[in-house]
Amino acid sequence: MATDNAPAGWLTDYAHDGKGKHGKIGIVLVHGFTGSPASMRPWAHYFQELGYTIRVPRIPGHGTKWQDLNHVKWPEWPDRVQKEIDDLSKICEKIFICGLSMGGGNTLYVAAKNQGKISGIVLVNPMIHIPGVKIKFGRILAKLKAGMPSVGDDIKKPGVTEWGYDVLPTAGVVQLYEFLKKSRSYLGSVKTPLLLFHSVDDHVLGVSNTEIIMEEIGSNEKNRIELLNSYHVATMDFDAETIFENSRVFVERLSG
Repeated sequence: MATDNAPAGWLTDYAHDGKGKHGKIGIVLVHGFTGSPASMRPWAHYFQELGYTIRVPRIPGHGTKWQDLNHVKWPEWPDRVQKEIDDLSKICEKIFICGLSMGGGNTLYVAAKNQGKISGIVLVNPMIHIPGVKIKFGRILAKLKAGMPSVGDDIKKPGVTEWGYDVLPTAGVVQLYEFLKKSRSYLGSVKTPLLLFHSVDDHVLGVSNTEIIMEEIGSNEKNRIELLNSYHVATMDFDAETIFENSRVFVERLSG
């Protein structure tokens, strides 16, 4: 896994203004930690072909080189998504956010801050906490070692990559830990309808992440769909069509 040789433009911001009956519906798709916008492009293209207005932001510190993620502070991540929300609010009647992994935690944080603007959220193997005691020593580790082995490219489908980093930046993980604690503290204030996809065979995140969100989120409408044939990066895996089709039905129902 690496950012080398990614399809042209797949590691940068992507935007497409929709048309027709779906043109006034905006969808922001948020990638995960050490990943890149590439992991969300197939999903974005699916909605684009249906006429929706699409935004796939490159979250700061990603899509370049792994060392960059050691020099980013966590508020920059939700700020980047907020910018898309603010821009779409000027041209769209309804806005949805879709998040993968840390993009899920990012989505929940931003949704909590924009309850009047967001019509629905879709999460795929979302991340909301880092369990265990090792993370407590994260700051010490970050001073001793800049990077650790990567946990990316957990994809069951052969020959597929998310074009993310092949190193886990330790200072970035410290920021991630702080960000997720803050995101979790806001879960109860999120009232937005939720559709959540969970891979039963995920080698990156434990099911506790999904269980915490389903239990602690304030949404009255919250539905969970199990993915039986995908690993963590399910948006590029065998169950991608299940995600795409069910999210389309979710968006259509809430924007109709």
